[in-house]
Amino acid sequence: MRPSMTANIRSQVVTQGVQRSPNRAMLRAVGFNDDDFSKPIVGIASAHSTITPCNMGIGELAQRAERGIRAAGAMPQLFGTITISDGISMGTEGMKYSLVSRDVIADAIETVCNGQSMDGVLAIGGCDKNMPGAMIAMARLNIPAIFVYGGTIKPGHLQGEDLTVVSAFEAVGQYSAGKIDEERLMAVERHACPGAGSCGGMYTANTMSSAFEAMGMSLMYSSTMAAEDGEKADSTEESAKVLVHAIKHQILPNRILTRAAFENAISVIMAVGGSTNSVLHLLAIAHAMNVPLDLDDFEKIRARVPVICDLKPSGRYVATDLHKAGGIPQVMKVLLSHGLLHGDALTITGKTVAEQLADIPSVPSPNQTVIRSLQNPLYPQGHLAILKGNLAVEGSVAKITGVKNPHITGPARVFESEEDCLKAILSGKIRGGDVIIIRYEGPRGGPGMREMLAPTSAIIGAGLGDSVGLITDGRFSGGTYGMVVGHVAPEAYVGGTIALVEEGDSITIDASNLLLQLNVSAEILQQRRDRWSPPTPRYRRGVLAKYAQLVSSSSLGAVTDLNL
Repeated sequence: MRPSMTANIRSQVVTQGVQRSPNRAMLRAVGFNDDDFSKPIVGIASAHSTITPCNMGIGELAQRAERGIRAAGAMPQLFGTITISDGISMGTEGMKYSLVSRDVIADAIETVCNGQSMDGVLAIGGCDKNMPGAMIAMARLNIPAIFVYGGTIKPGHLQGEDLTVVSAFEAVGQYSAGKIDEERLMAVERHACPGAGSCGGMYTANTMSSAFEAMGMSLMYSSTMAAEDGEKADSTEESAKVLVHAIKHQILPNRILTRAAFENAISVIMAVGGSTNSVLHLLAIAHAMNVPLDLDDFEKIRARVPVICDLKPSGRYVATDLHKAGGIPQVMKVLLSHGLLHGDALTITGKTVAEQLADIPSVPSPNQTVIRSLQNPLYPQGHLAILKGNLAVEGSVAKITGVKNPHITGPARVFESEEDCLKAILSGKIRGGDVIIIRYEGPRGGPGMREMLAPTSAIIGAGLGDSVGLITDGRFSGGTYGMVVGHVAPEAYVGGTIALVEEGDSITIDASNLLLQLNVSAEILQQRRDRWSPPTPRYRRGVLAKYAQLVSSSSLGAVTDLNL
């Protein structure tokens, strides 16, 4: 293990009984006194920004973290990291930077903590990629670490209906289909996002915060707290104190982020109906922690864990409702009591999962309808299915909850970009029974693996959610639902079968049999493959060009250090 900052400071040359050190002089300039040099030095990685409501409340939380670290006898050092707002960049060229930002965040936190020899790190994030980016860094660093979620947004309200950001995207599809007028469209836009916090359903941010709580890297109940509520700031200060305790007792990420912890996270994600993006991110975190995990593990856990939470996007409730109903600890206790969690997994508190959940009832309160019992699930099996076939030899990810018909065979409607597809949907050129193909949007081909919330929301808004399939080598927003399949691997850019699909080809999506099939003979496919050549890279310089050169297949987590 590398020397800590305090160890480095203590090891400076001693002359005539006085430590002479340039770095001590610089630390005095930022507030260190004589007694502070013997204390653990803790980094606070703050993703505060006013780019997005997800992160605009994080500055106050960072201040509470500083207070908690000082109170626990350590010295805080605050630094910033970036964020990209998925919801704002959605449907634009800027969305290509979203997944890239996960790795930029991981690299930034690793760089500062290792460059300054931090003794521990507390990361605070809100928008989708903040969380996996921070956790990848924590796994690489393997110093005591804790994640603090910036908190969920409270739902918007319009005429008795709870709204989220996805409501605004779906309203565009409804407007284009003539189902609502412009006045209603603007009213939804004005009311959907009422203040600070991350998107309110069980979308990617709330999914990942829930996963990290399940893994023991965040405090209990913290993943579903509202950003604007006082308990979120209180929990942040408590997180800081817990981290200092972990530093003193050397509770390291490699003791927490074990195979059991990843299985616990996947079980919770299945139970709450979480985002497809969680598959990609957990694979990447496991890679950083050297824990064996692959797509087939998700399918094995899906088969035994039912969906027991009625949450948006396909359900009725938002994260604040889940919090009132008992939060992730209640979900975990239901799973634990039926042998679906590893109770002996360690948490950042030093206690096991079972010890943390000891006082929580095994049965959800009858006075709520958000969390169901295992005997009365929304769906008998998990919702994130891994589909394979000649169209996805390495695998693909489908969210199959809320889908009335899990099987569709229809003609391919092929688009080379998200923008072209959206135009076709909004202009009424997509019909029931069609299977949309959006390709060259993968990790390397995009590059950046854009999310397809605009097309999928437009499909739902147009009333085609139960009759139109969509397949892409890109990703989906956590707000997406319907007969959609993403993360298709190999992607089109590297010659995956999705690159060989032609307009009108017969395509089968069969969620029941986990099949994604292009119904074209092997001989014809080989002829097409012989004619195919990779497209010209879209970017030659800058971060997207570097990313396209380094990134792995989505089936491996789209990591950037696989072959280094």
